[in-house]
Amino acid sequence: MRSVRAAVLSAALGAVAVAPAALAQMAKEQSWTAYDTGSSGFNIAVAIGAQFKAKLGSDVRILPSGNDTGRLGPVRAGRAVISQMGIGVYFAQEGVFEFGTRSWGPQPVRLMMTATSCNGLGLAVARDTGVKEVKDVRGKRVGVVVGSPALTQGVLALIAFGGLTEKDVKLVEFSSNNAMWKGIINNEADVALTSTISGQSKEADTSPRGIVWPPMVASDKEGWARVHKRAPYFVPVTATCGSGGVDKTPVVMAGYAYPIFMTYADRSVDVVHGITKAMIDTYPDYKAGAPGADGMALDKQTFQWVVPYHDGAIKAFKDKGAWSDAAQKHNDALVKRQQVIIDAWKAYAAGAPADDKAFAEGWMKARAAALTKAGMDPVFE
Repeated sequence: MRSVRAAVLSAALGAVAVAPAALAQMAKEQSWTAYDTGSSGFNIAVAIGAQFKAKLGSDVRILPSGNDTGRLGPVRAGRAVISQMGIGVYFAQEGVFEFGTRSWGPQPVRLMMTATSCNGLGLAVARDTGVKEVKDVRGKRVGVVVGSPALTQGVLALIAFGGLTEKDVKLVEFSSNNAMWKGIINNEADVALTSTISGQSKEADTSPRGIVWPPMVASDKEGWARVHKRAPYFVPVTATCGSGGVDKTPVVMAGYAYPIFMTYADRSVDVVHGITKAMIDTYPDYKAGAPGADGMALDKQTFQWVVPYHDGAIKAFKDKGAWSDAAQKHNDALVKRQQVIIDAWKAYAAGAPADDKAFAEGWMKARAAALTKAGMDPVFE
């Protein structure tokens, strides 16, 4: 993967007051992973990194990757300390799609911080297709990225709002997020999942094709029920910034926190505490550095979502008086869910079939059975 030098984290964080233990554990140089260059997540990482360099005097390498496994792999291997993920972090926790294969399995992932801004994260459709509503996507070419269940599962969940399934559209596979957007501009696909503030959606909006965002009004309970059956992490939001004219005419559409800064459960509490605290303390300096970076504000964090927070991040939130007993109870329940899934994986993998297809199918049955027995919703079956 290409690397982009954005900023640095040294053991002398200067202006930011970080606990001595965190300073002792903080690496002088770190690597983070993020979505492709030009994506809103990558741009936010660069904005944060620039302030880490300017205010704290140190250096972070940002490694862009167009798919979930590519972003998570370096973190799992210890070559990167954190990743900026999309909803792929949830799929990793659940051990589904690409993470339901023999080489992956459920991952003990933990959140650090997320961004919730004025943007939406929904269906971008080429304007020249004439699509006005989600149901109009029928028969259109829908872009998906190989190795990115976040984009693939997400776009299929959102077309369900219009009563559509993958059988009602033409799926077009691309090797990366950037490749998919080049495909949109070059008239190789018509629909893709992205943020209203991503560089790719803005580029497509200024192309001859243009883009529109079909509305997904919150009052359509049946439509949202179909979405949540496949993707419980989406919620209705009102997008007021970004491409496709939403800054002038707001659109009610889908969304969830993005980007999602995450790491693994076994990573040092002091290191994660130090990085999270630095993100909180330098927020005033980077909030205007990239579209959507303002969504990193402490008061915009969602502490009761679908993936648990790292103990180091929780420590940083407690430092600021932002963590509650209710948040801790919810977090404990999510950690328990992860453990149920991981235990089920260990038990299943010990005697699993050698054939990859049979392995994956058997795992999904074992996973569902374990969660159901524990009184938890399998979601994916």
